[in-house]
Amino acid sequence: MKTYLAHGTRFEDTALCRFLNDYGHADLDALHASAREEPTRFWAEVEDAVGLTWHRRYHTVCDLSHGPEWPRWFVGGELDLFENLVGRRARATPEQPALIWEGDDGDLRRFSWRELDDAARRLTTALARLGVCPGERIAMYLPMVPETAVVFLAAARLGAIVLPLFSGYGADAVASRLIDSEAMVMVCADGYLRRGKRVDMLGEARSAAAAAPALAHLLVVPRLGTPWAPQASGQWREWDYRSLVAACDPDTGPTIHGTATPLMILYTSGTTGRPKGVVHTHAGFPLKAAQDLLMAFDLNPGDRLAWITDMGWMMGPWLVFGGLLRGATLVFFEGTPDHPTPDRIWQLVGRHRLTHLGLSPTLARLLMAAGDAGLPQPGQLDSLRVFGSTGEPWNDAPWHWLFESVGQGRCPIINYSGGTEIGGGILGCFPGLAQKPCGFAGPIPGMQADVVDAEGTSLLDQDGDEVGELVLRAPWPGMAHGFWRDAARYLDTYWSRFPGLWVHGDWARVDADGHWFIQGRSDDTLKIAGKRVGPAEYESALVAHPLVAEAVAIGVPHPVKGEVATCFVTLADPAAADSADWHAHETALIAHVAGLLGKPLAPARVHRVSALPRTRNGKILRRLVRAVWLGADPGDLGSLENPSALDALRDYRDSLEAVV
Repeated sequence: MKTYLAHGTRFEDTALCRFLNDYGHADLDALHASAREEPTRFWAEVEDAVGLTWHRRYHTVCDLSHGPEWPRWFVGGELDLFENLVGRRARATPEQPALIWEGDDGDLRRFSWRELDDAARRLTTALARLGVCPGERIAMYLPMVPETAVVFLAAARLGAIVLPLFSGYGADAVASRLIDSEAMVMVCADGYLRRGKRVDMLGEARSAAAAAPALAHLLVVPRLGTPWAPQASGQWREWDYRSLVAACDPDTGPTIHGTATPLMILYTSGTTGRPKGVVHTHAGFPLKAAQDLLMAFDLNPGDRLAWITDMGWMMGPWLVFGGLLRGATLVFFEGTPDHPTPDRIWQLVGRHRLTHLGLSPTLARLLMAAGDAGLPQPGQLDSLRVFGSTGEPWNDAPWHWLFESVGQGRCPIINYSGGTEIGGGILGCFPGLAQKPCGFAGPIPGMQADVVDAEGTSLLDQDGDEVGELVLRAPWPGMAHGFWRDAARYLDTYWSRFPGLWVHGDWARVDADGHWFIQGRSDDTLKIAGKRVGPAEYESALVAHPLVAEAVAIGVPHPVKGEVATCFVTLADPAAADSADWHAHETALIAHVAGLLGKPLAPARVHRVSALPRTRNGKILRRLVRAVWLGADPGDLGSLENPSALDALRDYRDSLEAVV
């Protein structure tokens, strides 16, 4: 496969190259070797490079006396995280922009470093008056508004623990997380705008609060500005966020906490059972986020970073903690990137002079389908240096569209894969170095990644690019500090399969040139004709056909073959194939996939659907397609953006069964 090198960045000019030079590493391979052989040296260099300042310097970089599952990082160290994120810059460059917000309706709000510092200090005072102490939990049920960053910062000052919740959750999903965490305070919004429509949040928040006995206070951010009166409740008290904060003086003085102090609980969507609460710490999560932004994204002080995401997903807190620690200006976008016109996202880049933009492959596919209307206008992307992407595998055609048609070959696509429990990325690309479409240049330095077979034996030294389990052979500072009040579940999820290895749950391969590829979740992997195949291979093959806009592939049990591939597609032109034509189109698509993957791997069926289930940030939920198609419990639906897609899939499945 051909490699590509964006012509807008020289590796010699990047922050990663400066890191190599500053700490005496000959090249990237030497850096990987140092991280593997001298991890104490490497991680000390990383914390120095991202500029952490210590109230009390640590005496040990990493203590593994409790095993790799429970490392203790920067032992003995104490730091003022707020000072590292905001305080020092509020003194040095008080009027420089720290945060810019653009609403769905085009409204703008701007915070300088001084203003962000002041807002967080006032909220700290307000929360302390409400009785929030170190270790208390603060739920954050907010859209992408500036107050999200303020809540993170105030909680860090107090030593409280933040629970960022997806803004699209309904009351039941919010309540389950409030109950599990025993949150004392929830900061919510009255609502938000999405595609020009007002979406209520306060009603959902109140319903959730009624089911959460530990909740004592509800702070309401008036995003919509709709007049409201605090609801009388014997259980919790409601406050107008802005009035409460305005009445408080800024909290002053240092706020010192140990490196292992819990910072945040990030809840993941579970298929069954109660959601997993991933615990992150004061030192680990910000350090990992800032390291990745430095090394993989070349983010520098004064750059402008936006990511199309939600604070309930890992990339939201990653944006805040990593971006602020790097001294970048954060740009929050409330709206949808193709509303009211398909080029809204490129308008965002041009208006705010973004240097870095994160988006999903699904969004690229959506804009590509809009034709010329989805392309930027001349000059709109002049400031942009880097595209970021995470959350799902790429397909070849939209990758090339973004790199060539949108970025004009000038902006690298930093494909980035990790997860909530990682605190950032395992694999990435690097500006100024060659990349392959849909792939990764390799592991982020410090991530001792490997691909292993069913017995845990490395496949990297073998011939070919065989698919195997993605594992990590050493701990890292940003890793989960366990699950909230559930150590056994944490150990069972990641550490139970191979002794001493973190099993991430992704199926991966490394090609002969050393480029890495994620083939999908290992529990999604299909075994067809005796060969393990990632669903992404089927999906990329289908999307390469002009008839198909999006695709999902699942494995379906078969009485003779064991498992067959069944695919679901949305059409690039829904009017292109009526029911009378579909059989011929399906036959052509099956032949197309067989021609690319080989006849033994041809899918058994290709079904057309009107929509595929997805999250708000565009990630297609393959597990829900499989669950509905097989009649299984789909589990947690809290992150689902379009429930009607599941209803339509059930109806379609039922109609086929009725015919049979």
